[in-house]
Amino acid sequence: MQARFKRATFFCIAVATLLASLISSAHAATSNQIKSEKSLSLVFVGDIVLDGKAGEHIQRGADPFKGVKRIFESADLRIANLECVVALQGEVVDKNFNFRAHPRTLPYLAKYVDAVSIANNHSGDFGPKAFSEMLTHLQQHQIGFFGGGNDLQQAHKPFIIEKNGYRIALLGYNEFMPRSFEATAKDAGVAWSEDEQVAADIRDARSVYSADIVIPFMHWGWENELRSGPRQRALARKMIDAGADAVIGGHPHVIQDTEEYKGKPIIYSLGNFMIDAMDNANQARGWAVRLELKGTSVQRWQTQLIQLDEEGIPNSTDELSACWSKEKGLQTQCKPFVAK
Repeated sequence: MQARFKRATFFCIAVATLLASLISSAHAATSNQIKSEKSLSLVFVGDIVLDGKAGEHIQRGADPFKGVKRIFESADLRIANLECVVALQGEVVDKNFNFRAHPRTLPYLAKYVDAVSIANNHSGDFGPKAFSEMLTHLQQHQIGFFGGGNDLQQAHKPFIIEKNGYRIALLGYNEFMPRSFEATAKDAGVAWSEDEQVAADIRDARSVYSADIVIPFMHWGWENELRSGPRQRALARKMIDAGADAVIGGHPHVIQDTEEYKGKPIIYSLGNFMIDAMDNANQARGWAVRLELKGTSVQRWQTQLIQLDEEGIPNSTDELSACWSKEKGLQTQCKPFVAK
């Protein structure tokens, strides 16, 4: 009797395991079918500073994003680098430039942007308390953030967006001084770029967070350099080797070159997008880049050249610019992805 009971129990467990496996396989097949039938577009833009002239526009009720509105409307998801802290409190850090925007600027940002990287060399300009306050404001305005957090663990956690059957993981890292802005076990701050940790975070985005697509958004390189440096190129390859599907970069305040590695795109620097602290003509131009996903990879990217006026307010242009696709590779004279 006891042996019969054991056999029956084993049979029930085996059937339950088989059913669970079949359900999981059916779910995966359905998910893959959805991704093979649908596409997803993501727009990435560079450095946005909401204090200074942009903040003054907002204070008097003007929208500093109106000249680039259609760029954001053209994509399913919109991501930017928020190159300032947004807070009322905090003590200024001793450095050359400090950017702190008023929280009243965030409703304008929230109209156009779904998530921001806060891994940069200005989000800590007014210390950990101001940084932590910013995270609260971003959450209140339903703006996702990555590349920083209230502690080290949160700073390295990917921001997950689910759209059109895709599960996208966004990661952000800073590697430009001061390193004192880095999050600790107890203090808010940014995710610092250490090669092995970055690679581990990318692998975890897939294995732990079940991401279909993983995109790191880097803050790296040297200001005003029009070509990427050896450090950027080496790290970009390491990230793709670890499982990244594309790499996006910023910080040099100018547009840099691009690359394809193992069939995956690398955009080394988007340049500026909204900032009044400019000192040369190259800093007054930036890229909006739109990635197109199909299946389980980035199939192509397109660019839109942005021209900043004397107050650092962006406007789209009709100029020809670079684009790339898996079929044709890099082309240098492509139409913008939205008309002016």
